[in-house]
Amino acid sequence: MNDIRRLMRPFYRTVEGGLFSEVTKADVGGGAAELQGRGVALMSWADPFMPDPSIPEPVLKRAIELLQGGFPSHYTMPIGSPALKEALAARIERKCGLKLDPYRNMMINPGSDIGLMLAMSPWIEPGDEVLVHDPSYASNFMNAELLGGRTVRVPTFAEDGWHLRIEEYEKRLTPKTKMVLLNDPNNPTGTSYTREELGELAAFIIKNDLICVSDQAFEDCLYPGTEMVNIAQLPGMWERTVTVCSCSKGLGLSGFRVGWIYADDRIMDVYHGIAVNMQGATGTLAQEAIIPAVEDDSYVAGYIEKYDRRRKYAYEAFNSCPGVRMGMPEAGFYAWVDVSALGSSAEITARCASEALVSLNDGSFYGSQGEGYLRLILACFWEDADCFAAVDRLAALFTKIAEEKRIA
Repeated sequence: MNDIRRLMRPFYRTVEGGLFSEVTKADVGGGAAELQGRGVALMSWADPFMPDPSIPEPVLKRAIELLQGGFPSHYTMPIGSPALKEALAARIERKCGLKLDPYRNMMINPGSDIGLMLAMSPWIEPGDEVLVHDPSYASNFMNAELLGGRTVRVPTFAEDGWHLRIEEYEKRLTPKTKMVLLNDPNNPTGTSYTREELGELAAFIIKNDLICVSDQAFEDCLYPGTEMVNIAQLPGMWERTVTVCSCSKGLGLSGFRVGWIYADDRIMDVYHGIAVNMQGATGTLAQEAIIPAVEDDSYVAGYIEKYDRRRKYAYEAFNSCPGVRMGMPEAGFYAWVDVSALGSSAEITARCASEALVSLNDGSFYGSQGEGYLRLILACFWEDADCFAAVDRLAALFTKIAEEKRIA
């Protein structure tokens, strides 16, 4: 029998979900559940404090009240709860001074992954090119291809701390370039882009009449001394930028699956028109329950203190291992670890799971610049001691591999 997949669009024919082949990416197939069943620490999922309970008390209280009242059995509109949009608009204005009309500039999504695909979908026609800095979040490379476009990878470099080089964008500009997809703060490197480099990128986008989609899932995970610059606020960028956000990372509410996008109302009008077809309504309970966290996110400061301790612990532990290097993250709650001297990232990832009982991410999933790197989620577990123990097991394994390879 001929493979029915031959009738699919060309890129879809190449996609694998783990049913007929081994897929090692953490969020594809059932591999993560199998690892967890073997007692492996899942430090490959960017889910704060997984697997420990961590719902803030006001959110828990509100969720219980909502369930007891019975209202969550009903839909909200596909564009989102008015009360949540009002709370989010107020929070955005408090944090960065951007004043949004919650009814004209914003829409709620069932998580930022859907929000990202929705944000890109009206713009990309077959053959259109999307410039994506590399390394970046893995979906940022795939989405353009799923839409029939072409991803053009723009390298960033370790020697620059993974910051942007505008000349690398200029070298890859063609008449087919339609969009720049920005991931800021960067997942997986932990880089937060400066006002100066974002100004250069904005000038490039405006000069060449491009669209910018800004993936800001980690915008709340900043360490002291780091400034979060919203590219939509730079001169000339509001009318050509779609910003994609989430409650999963900074607010630590991954399982609630609530994201949001915002943009100029001439853009948002289209998203409102396609919402029911592309995403449907976000869960009513989740939308209403997170409002207390949106209105008062002061608890997040305690999370940042935890992540700060953990990034410093990992930095000291890994940089003491022969052949291993790690930069200090500026943002995010992950470590980006260079193990290229020890072997391929796929090889080291497999040994970490089997010998150190820690599942982490093969850096090659985050772009061609990620080969030889590992991404480790430092936010896992509520107690620092559990995170530190996993880091210690990894450091011991790295040292063992260095000894095997006679790396001093």
